Amino acid sequence: MYRIMLFPHETDTSELRRALWAHRIGHRFTEETEGQVLWLANPDQHDALMQLLTRWQRGERVMPERRKRSSGTGGSLAVAFRQAPVTAAALGISLLVFALMYLLGDIVVAMLTIVPVGIVNGSLAFGSLTDSISSGQVWRLLSPAFIHFGWMHLIFNMMWLWYFGRQVETLQGSGRMLMILLVAGIGANLAQYATGTVLFGGMSGVDFALLGYVWLMSRRAPQSGFFVPQMLVVFMLGWMVFTMTDMAAAVGFGNVANEAHLGGLVVGLALGWYYSGRARHLH
Repeated sequence: MYRIMLFPHETDTSELRRALWAHRIGHRFTEETEGQVLWLANPDQHDALMQLLTRWQRGERVMPERRKRSSGTGGSLAVAFRQAPVTAAALGISLLVFALMYLLGDIVVAMLTIVPVGIVNGSLAFGSLTDSISSGQVWRLLSPAFIHFGWMHLIFNMMWLWYFGRQVETLQGSGRMLMILLVAGIGANLAQYATGTVLFGGMSGVDFALLGYVWLMSRRAPQSGFFVPQMLVVFMLGWMVFTMTDMAAAVGFGNVANEAHLGGLVVGLALGWYYSGRARHLH
């Protein structure tokens, strides 16, 4: 990271922060003893940052012009899709699947589980993953990531997906985010399926992959602009370990896809190690 400017503690930099993200300028603000410090991730964006900073100091408009301002949620969604289309699409699909589960019931779950699920002679019967793939049902490798079994499950996963996914897309593009989503989603699902579990779902495997990726990028390639609070890392890893214990089951968190969490984290760390190494080499 490259230090750009010091602002007094009382300066409201919220509009500047929003504008920098809107212009896809990787940056970070830190609270120091002497004030707020603005850091720049990519030195190639120095001129663009300084022009934006000058306009902000003059009180001029710094947010990108919109062709037509939409009112309400529609406008916000349009902005979100432009800035982080893959993350927003994954979030939107998850919300759609959740709504369809509420309206149509178990038929939606049966269509998205990693293998086909049905009832034979009054008992649940499961298909084969090999047969499913060979018959063209390749979506089942990823689709369990979009299944959520309750509001808290959905909200928790979508919150972290948006927090980490938007960073990846803003700093490294939608292609990188799509690759992480696919590799981590499939990897986490296969890790959970390998334990013999079929009825599972959730974006948490991808969330833990993004956590591992963003954390390693921030630690090994700080100039990349990634940032994650250490307490958040501790909390999420602590939560993963907690759900693996008998204590979690005792308080109502026993049915958790622990292997998917761990599989996603391993994928994210592997990708983070590789791409942070490339970023260090380039700088």
